Amino acid sequence: MNVLVVGAGEMGRWVARTLVADTTHSPDIAVTDLDSTAAQRAADAVGGRAVASETTERFELVCIAVPMPVTAEAIESYATNAEEAICDLAGIMAEPVEAMAEHAPDCERVSFHPLFAPANAPGNVPLVAAESGPVTDRVRNALTAAGNELFETTPAEHDAAMETVQARTHAAILAFGLAAEPVPDRFQTPISAGLFDLLETVTDGEPRVYADIQAAFEGVDDVAAAADRLANADDDGFEELYQAARPAQGTR
Repeated sequence: MNVLVVGAGEMGRWVARTLVADTTHSPDIAVTDLDSTAAQRAADAVGGRAVASETTERFELVCIAVPMPVTAEAIESYATNAEEAICDLAGIMAEPVEAMAEHAPDCERVSFHPLFAPANAPGNVPLVAAESGPVTDRVRNALTAAGNELFETTPAEHDAAMETVQARTHAAILAFGLAAEPVPDRFQTPISAGLFDLLETVTDGEPRVYADIQAAFEGVDDVAAAADRLANADDDGFEELYQAARPAQGTR
């Protein structure tokens, strides 16, 4: 299987490594990126090759691994390079699924979203299989062989979930960081220490990634509104909000 990975960032390098590690099919990996130096480094790391961003070469599989705001554009640009299959790794699903259907209607089409930074792999990977087939099945097998838990969803279900697990979660943690004062470790509680640990994890990433999430999904205004309700509640109102905040049975 010959594969073109579009995007030499963290996620592009991760999927290239994951595919190469699946020796069952011994894929040939090519990498392209607007930054040709980054593409060459990513290709060298997996024993592949770099190709120019304007390549017209055809590949059995094209895997789009670029930032969310330009995923649909990249799908449009590279759909003609896909002979049999196209997939994406964006953190949003409705737009990429629509773009693949429009620009690669005759190809296998699957949208994957690894719910982790590559440094924290493996993990859960929801997917939307608009059109499955043997090539995208190999991708699924490679991800599973690497220890990831794959499950099927719909674009609507996925994107609605991301409003909470990404946009609201990140907003709440960053808001805590902006409001918090430095506190000696001896004063920390298990809850506060846990929040500071989460803050350290979130702020150890790329700001652009988190900005893209906030732009793609609603949620931050809900967190701000909830904090305002807590700040202005009387004793009875606070108790009601406290009870309302408890997770429903069987949910997190």
